[in-house]
Amino acid sequence: MISLRLPPSRPRRRPQELSYAADERPPFATMMTLGIQHAIMALALSAYALALAKGAHLDIGQTRALLAVTIIAMAIGTFLQAWGGRFGSGSLMIHMPTPFILPLAVPVLEQVGPGGLVPITIVSAITTLLVAPLAQKLRGLFPPIVAGLVVLIGGLSLIREAFEHSMGLSEDMEINRNSVIIAGVTLVLIMGLSVWGTRKMRLFALLAGIVGGVIAAALLGELSGGAELLATPTFAVPTLVAPSFDVPIGALIGLAFVALLVQIDSIGSFILIDKMDDADWRRADMRQASRGVLGAGICDFIGGLLGAMPTATSSANIGLTHASGSTTRYAGLAAAAVLLLVAFLPKATLILTLIPTPVIGAIELYAAAFLIASGVDLLASREMDPRGIFIVGISTVGGVGTLLMPGLAEHASPGLRHLVGSGFIVTGVLAILLNLLFRLGIKKSESIQLDRNADSQPLSIQITDFVEAMGGAWAARRDVVRRAALAAVEASEAIEASGDGRKVIGIGGSFDELNFNIDLVHLGPPLPVAGAGPTDLAAILEGDDDSAIDAAIQSVSGTLVTRLADRIKGEKGPTPGTSVLHLHFDH
Repeated sequence: MISLRLPPSRPRRRPQELSYAADERPPFATMMTLGIQHAIMALALSAYALALAKGAHLDIGQTRALLAVTIIAMAIGTFLQAWGGRFGSGSLMIHMPTPFILPLAVPVLEQVGPGGLVPITIVSAITTLLVAPLAQKLRGLFPPIVAGLVVLIGGLSLIREAFEHSMGLSEDMEINRNSVIIAGVTLVLIMGLSVWGTRKMRLFALLAGIVGGVIAAALLGELSGGAELLATPTFAVPTLVAPSFDVPIGALIGLAFVALLVQIDSIGSFILIDKMDDADWRRADMRQASRGVLGAGICDFIGGLLGAMPTATSSANIGLTHASGSTTRYAGLAAAAVLLLVAFLPKATLILTLIPTPVIGAIELYAAAFLIASGVDLLASREMDPRGIFIVGISTVGGVGTLLMPGLAEHASPGLRHLVGSGFIVTGVLAILLNLLFRLGIKKSESIQLDRNADSQPLSIQITDFVEAMGGAWAARRDVVRRAALAAVEASEAIEASGDGRKVIGIGGSFDELNFNIDLVHLGPPLPVAGAGPTDLAAILEGDDDSAIDAAIQSVSGTLVTRLADRIKGEKGPTPGTSVLHLHFDH
């Protein structure tokens, strides 16, 4: 591996905080240390596969086989992303089992057994492969308001099973005290380290919670399987399950929908790791993201043939990458090698399989809380006009109503029960349809003439109202809208104060998911936008020239605009005697 050369990636300038950038090869010991850290994190996240097995009531042998082939799929995905070239992002991106399919996959596996994962994962892979060349265009179909709703309802869908597993509930709802203690220890450790731990401790909060829960179970006499562990061979090839194609078509449609959302989330992860690796980062490299999605599709297709669980990119490992200050792809290769080795060590996979049910229940509670909070965060990040309010409200009511009244699905045809009986799917479909419906009549660009009459509202209020109204209609990010409104007001004041007959007479705006633009139309020549040097305030105040003080005060607005906007450009306007000041904001 020392002499291994990876396909080159896009030229970047390494940020100062990174010890090793993507294409830099660290010493072998450092590379293996980083790889083992990422592999341990990924193995902790493989608890989602255990949650799937527990929810579907698989036995220990079936669970161990599922875990082994899923870890193989994780290794393949991690290798493809690190290797790069045509079939990967060329970045340190670790794959993990996706928790988003749990609400749909659990009832399917209960009916058809672990072989049902073959068509489930292959459908997910095919969807992902179809998404790869269309990655950028799909952002309009799945804006954050839609993704946030689906993530939110996914978390709500996990609550029932999380309570059953963590409390050891019987059929008559009797609570098992030991189960509550074990789950409580697990959850308290996860929360405590996540909130009060150091940066490195937070990264391993989930792993620490699992270890603490297992120790608590052992002390309470709830840990079993020691004899099976001793009888298990040290090395063996994982057992493959016979595929079962009796999965309802409605469930497969729903799972394809989930795969779309997973890849939209993955695109964000690829953009984040690219930004982390480039000191001169300016815009998203959608080609790299598309290659990353393609690698994920290949990974899931191979995993589907093995009977593995669908995978997704791990945001927790991105945090570990940031904490370690190393984005080297060689660490990804090392992590993939460690994961592959673990998959062929039955004792290691059996240890993971024997994790007590209350510990898995605590992890499900953590996953539910994480998904709910993430969904709310996505929703709160966007401006909302009445359209957005109705999308969120109606979609949530539809999904929660389906969760509370599962008997409604019994009146649907058998092929559609997995669609109409899933709050996850109902929410997602309603959100997409309402989003498409309410986008009718919304222009991607808009402009108005400003009223300069004496009895009209001040220009600052007119400009702010326009920017906020357009931000709400476009469902733009709340922080970007506020920054754009402030920059537009400051820019108008800079134009008015610059002299040469400049007066703001109109404002326009345009938007897509990557760009938010504001145009101020004014009379007079274009406003110079070259950055000014630092002002010597002491010299100005000690001097006798009042005009210098006036000029310094007038320059404040222009300085603020250059700080608030990502790019500024002044040019001649569409009609004689007018000019336009363009304010661009990355979105």
